[in-house]
Amino acid sequence: MPVRPELSATRALACLYCPPRQRALLEALCALEREIGASLAPGLDHQVAHTRLVWWREECVRCEQGEPVHPLTRELAGLCGSTGVLAGLTGFIDTAVWDLAAATFQTRRELQAYCERWSAAMIEPWARWAAPALEPAQVRGLGCDLRETELLLALAAEARAGRLRLPLAELEHTHVEPEELAQPPWRPALAGLVRERHGQLRAALTAGIAALPASARAALRGMAVWAAIAAAQSRRAEAKLPQANITGDSRAPLDGWRAWRAARRALAGGVPT
Repeated sequence: MPVRPELSATRALACLYCPPRQRALLEALCALEREIGASLAPGLDHQVAHTRLVWWREECVRCEQGEPVHPLTRELAGLCGSTGVLAGLTGFIDTAVWDLAAATFQTRRELQAYCERWSAAMIEPWARWAAPALEPAQVRGLGCDLRETELLLALAAEARAGRLRLPLAELEHTHVEPEELAQPPWRPALAGLVRERHGQLRAALTAGIAALPASARAALRGMAVWAAIAAAQSRRAEAKLPQANITGDSRAPLDGWRAWRAARRALAGGVPT
């Protein structure tokens, strides 16, 4: 099997605190996300990228039908069997196609739909496999908040790549021009908009974990770790405003301790703070 791309800091900590077989599933999902995301590599011919994504969409459908051919999807199918857990994998393709087109979000509902497709591919299969009693809708909001936090953390870098991660309607409402996103330090209006959204997302992440049954929090302690580290990164990014976050996913010295504490509380059925 090809060498897997390196996990991001947050995903690595989430995987670390998963039980072994659950860790294998999450690592495979993350590797598939990165493999599909390679279609967005700078300099890759647009037609080649499109062809890759068409093939991957077909492969995700084959995986759902129990007939995968790629090593990553074969591994996922081997872990999940015929449980229907992998029905949402095409969400990775949907978001990649959106990003390849550098499409903008006109409204928050469009941004929500984008994040829902990612959640259907990453968070919901993980939750359904680890805690089968959960309905996908019980973690969909949490998945959306995790993804939007990632987008917010990389706001300036994504804007320089031509991808605007704030809805145009909200920028217009605060009299911010889209090109300002790529040019920090930001004016007070834009910095205030970003600061407000950071606070809302951190509150939503805590509420999303708290809404899970105690038994599910214990089973999904890796997800609680992910939420806790995402919230910590959000606080650090907010503290830098009006400067933009330099990297979308970076690990601070105390994040290992934060991850351990979040996992311990989730394992006991509690809510990480």
